[in-house]
Amino acid sequence: MNSFIPAIIGMALVTYFPKTVPLILLKEIKLSKKANLFLRLIPYTSLSILIIRGVLTTNSAEIPAALVGIAVSGAVAYWKDNLILAVFTGIIASLIMLHI
Repeated sequence: MNSFIPAIIGMALVTYFPKTVPLILLKEIKLSKKANLFLRLIPYTSLSILIIRGVLTTNSAEIPAALVGIAVSGAVAYWKDNLILAVFTGIIASLIMLHI
């Protein structure tokens, strides 16, 4: 078990630094309104792609649970404007539907 610790730390560093270094170096640069809008919409488009892929690759028995998860995620994202909360509530709703 202890042999996995260096690998986990290494993977965390390799994942973390390439994403944060550009943000730190470029934080003072002012972007245009179009660029800001584009960057703000990336999480929502990524979530949409993941949801559509999940629905298209699910088997027919899981479709109702997927649709409930989508509806719950969409409602929470609309009312709370919190993407992480929307994802978690959609996952929980889908899991509840799968185990009923």
